[in-house]
Amino acid sequence: MKLKLAALLVGAALGLSSVAQAAGEIVIKFSHVVAVDTPKGKAAEHFKKLAEERTKGRVKVQVYPNSQLFKDKEELEALQLGAVQMLAPSLAKFGPLGAKEFELFDLPFVFDNYEELHRVTQGAVGQHLLSKLDSKGIKGLGFWDNGFKSFSANTPIKTPADLKGKKLRIQSSKVLEEEVRSLGAIPQVMAFSEVYQALQTGVVDGTENPISNFYTQKMYEVQKHLSLTNHGYLGYAVIVNKKFWDGLPADIRAMLEEAMRESTKYANHIAAKENMDDLAKVKASGKTAVYEPTAAERQAFKKALVPVHTKMTDRIGADLLKAVYKETGFNSAN
Repeated sequence: MKLKLAALLVGAALGLSSVAQAAGEIVIKFSHVVAVDTPKGKAAEHFKKLAEERTKGRVKVQVYPNSQLFKDKEELEALQLGAVQMLAPSLAKFGPLGAKEFELFDLPFVFDNYEELHRVTQGAVGQHLLSKLDSKGIKGLGFWDNGFKSFSANTPIKTPADLKGKKLRIQSSKVLEEEVRSLGAIPQVMAFSEVYQALQTGVVDGTENPISNFYTQKMYEVQKHLSLTNHGYLGYAVIVNKKFWDGLPADIRAMLEEAMRESTKYANHIAAKENMDDLAKVKASGKTAVYEPTAAERQAFKKALVPVHTKMTDRIGADLLKAVYKETGFNSAN
């Protein structure tokens, strides 16, 4: 399988320059793994529209949603080799690539709301993190929100003990592995495109997702209970192949940067609303019982999970974590 993928990637990379510059038209293949009607899916389409309008057709953006080109395990390698030019992977993907600092976003309860989050992603800390990708042949353009994650399973979830012994699907992240183990559950790393079937067949018992992913991937069909723990954040970094980006004409690159700034504002504006709308749809389906923990119950989850911060400090970096705490006013006691 790996050899087949490598052959495909190399072939695509060899043809990149001729394809991207064919007939004076610059082609940007923008691949992602979620549905079109998610915050990320809509933001990708918004960027396509703006980029093509601003450049007056000199740039053509081809958006490939729902893992049409590559699964989330494959897409970063595809970008580095030039098989695609643009991605918006979840922030958990950068740890395995060697940029462990990005795993700070996986820390449970590190952000209590979007205001705290944006002080980090839209400030000096966020820019510092994006610059870490340069050495990987990747240029970071910005951060897009999805939302805050909640736990789901086929039995009620009111306390941390309710998840003990359950197999929970997570993204590939050492922080998320430690999070799940801290609950006495069993972490199962799995591609996003495989989650529905794994839940349906019982390969995993539950998962953690923002509501928009839970709804658009129809997980409500195969999960009887959803608890609105809002215990962690899921967001994305929009990235491009650095060699491709640096090779663009300066005027085109400036237009695309402006289109990306506007698309980022759009993405982050709609994310919270989309999650609220999708929560209403999950409730209306009648298939998943939605539970909102009391303040005391949520605090019990926080007490169980905040020790993950200390365990992961050496991995993420003490100075970086201190800078994040300063921006957010983090307090483990409330």
